[in-house]
Amino acid sequence: MTASAELTATPATSDSRWLKFAIALGLVGLADALLYGAGSGGLALPLFIAMLAATSILVNVALTSRPRLIGAAILFVAGLAPVVEQLGLLSFPIMVVMILSAVAFATHPTARRVWLPLTAVRDLLLIGPFRLVPDMIMMLREHSLTRALLIWSIPLTLGGVFAVLFAIANPVIAHWLDALGTGSSASELSVARALFWLLALPMIWPFVHLRWRQRSKPPRPIVDRGPDQPPSILATVLGPATVIRSLILFNILFAIQTVLDGVYLWGHAALPNGVTHAEYAHRGAYVLIGTALLAAAFVIVADRADNSAAGSPLIRPLIYLWVAQNVMLVVSSIQRLNMYIETYALTYWRVAALIWMILVAIGLVFIVLRTILDKPMAWLIRVNLLALSTALYVCTFVNLDAAIAGYNVAHSRQAGQSGPSIDCDYLVSLGPEALPALDRAIRLMPVERLLASDRDRLVREQQSRMADWRSWSFRGWRLQRYLDTHSTSPNLN
Repeated sequence: MTASAELTATPATSDSRWLKFAIALGLVGLADALLYGAGSGGLALPLFIAMLAATSILVNVALTSRPRLIGAAILFVAGLAPVVEQLGLLSFPIMVVMILSAVAFATHPTARRVWLPLTAVRDLLLIGPFRLVPDMIMMLREHSLTRALLIWSIPLTLGGVFAVLFAIANPVIAHWLDALGTGSSASELSVARALFWLLALPMIWPFVHLRWRQRSKPPRPIVDRGPDQPPSILATVLGPATVIRSLILFNILFAIQTVLDGVYLWGHAALPNGVTHAEYAHRGAYVLIGTALLAAAFVIVADRADNSAAGSPLIRPLIYLWVAQNVMLVVSSIQRLNMYIETYALTYWRVAALIWMILVAIGLVFIVLRTILDKPMAWLIRVNLLALSTALYVCTFVNLDAAIAGYNVAHSRQAGQSGPSIDCDYLVSLGPEALPALDRAIRLMPVERLLASDRDRLVREQQSRMADWRSWSFRGWRLQRYLDTHSTSPNLN
């Protein structure tokens, strides 16, 4: 005799699942009210777990009986008693295991009692959270109305993400939102709270929509998808209608950012009150690169070779326009980073960010070339890896320590430029390769006596390297030639 793979506590109709989803959202809201921002102690967490378990038993009562409900109630009260006394490292796991066992005892009639705690932990905490996405897909497939909503799901969702990213990166857009009166409500929302909801929902869902795993699985039935079968969820979400709507909306959003950059970043027009050019330039350079990467990922999915959407006459022109706007976005990010470096000096991380931005722009161009040349995805991966490898290979020949130190000294306030004052500690931390720049800094700041002693220490470090032939390098040899002609500190000459 073969048992079914899963045992559902209530009939798995679409309407019941939607009702359970609404209940799950209500429990997430309850978790937000009780747990978000609360301390680790107190009764908030035990109270929520108790209400979650009680709701789970009440919603999934199809397989319960009075004796089982009585036994579950005993386990329920016994699990709560220790945390009512004191919530601690011992009482909390005891409460979790006993309350999970109470849920399993009430709703899982075929479970062996000796394995009840392990079964409850496995199905509710370890496996259960991963059931939300497939359950949602199944729910959506059973409603024709949701197919129309699916067409707008990607445009509206990603459009909202892009709008939020632009608001974070662009103070002018943030200023507009504040003027519209959204500042107060937006301040109550946060990435942390959104993540809390995203994590809480899959954790709560298996309690509301119970499915207990059994030991054996029945043979999978062969389903014949005839020609009258509706298209899959994936085909609907990534179909031509969705892609066209997405690209039109995204092009409009990116056009707003492109125009603002042209007016304020490149044209230096007067900004709204309370927004400075420095804030506009320095804010969001890295956020915009993340936006471009997200856009590139969508372009790859939208223009994949096996997608019927790729054959639509509107898809390709919209993709080309959007990629062009993304390239402009990357160029604007590079300009932002350049202005940031001019104000706050050059560092290794900023050099890496600059190289990364250039690679992103090259990758966007490769995406267009792949579309024009009708190349497979493997080609796109190869050329991007080649670009990355070339960039890394070229970097091995660049003396970044000397370049960073030389740039910071040459563009410093002491050198009569608009950059910041020389950061002597950072200059010395770059090592012996910074000695030529350090000599110039000593000439610009003769009163900094500590720089002379730091120079002597770096010279000794360089000489010790060159004294051992095993530590020899061509770069070190060139530096040593410089030191041979600049043997003493400039302020001693």
